[in-house]
Amino acid sequence: MSKKSPITISSWTLGDQCTFEERVSAAKEAGFEGIGLRAETYVDALAEGLHDEDILAILDKYDMKVTEVEYITMWAEDHRSYEQKYKEQICFHMCDLFNVQHINIGLMEKYSVEHTAQKLKELCHRAGKYIIGVEPMPYSGIPDVKTGWAVVKGSGCDNAKLILDSWHWIRANQSYDPSYLADIPADKVISIQINDVQQHPYAPTILRDESMHDRMIPGTGYGDTAGFVKMIRDKGIEPKVCGVEVISDVIVAKGVKEAAKENFEGTKKVLEQVWPEICG
Repeated sequence: MSKKSPITISSWTLGDQCTFEERVSAAKEAGFEGIGLRAETYVDALAEGLHDEDILAILDKYDMKVTEVEYITMWAEDHRSYEQKYKEQICFHMCDLFNVQHINIGLMEKYSVEHTAQKLKELCHRAGKYIIGVEPMPYSGIPDVKTGWAVVKGSGCDNAKLILDSWHWIRANQSYDPSYLADIPADKVISIQINDVQQHPYAPTILRDESMHDRMIPGTGYGDTAGFVKMIRDKGIEPKVCGVEVISDVIVAKGVKEAAKENFEGTKKVLEQVWPEICG
């Protein structure tokens, strides 16, 4: 696999009911090069009784790496809760522990672009050497790539960048026309996540439920994952991670090993079709 853009199984793709070693083992057996961890799944590993050195030992045992850290939320609030402040610090610690250079973030609350950009600037300053990757989501306060870029650009921070997810891209009714990314420098996209969509979207008021329960494996749905990947490649983007984020109750119910296997096979098929270099 690609050392430049490791094919990574994102945290939610294997759910939250497996042990840390089961997660790592399933990902390795399927063919993934990296795993993603949310702050919550890292804390779950600690709750198993593992210490940081145990977590690193398990990764070393399977020759695996954590390549994706997420997920800071509610960062645009004027008065943030201690829970959110602590979660942010956990993400910083995870980056240090696993040698990951960027953190995925999202924002459900809706504010003006100016306010959001200012709060992103403050977060980027707290992050210091780490890159903050803003993920546009159609049901969120940053609903599309144009808004995402306005916020990132408005922050004025070198360590503010974008994360592009194919599910969110298609559900935001964005085409794969190159003009959508024309104003965005290629190096301002830090990573990508791929998946696929069902034929018919949920109603706008419950679209997030579809996102959190009913995504599809890359290349198996109606979102043209290959077209999304081709757009990324043609733009000259070099993602630090190619994440596979397929949040699906049906697929996870098959067990983590089968879920990892099916996701890797679908992902590999898509990538070999349009971006074989990323497969190594």
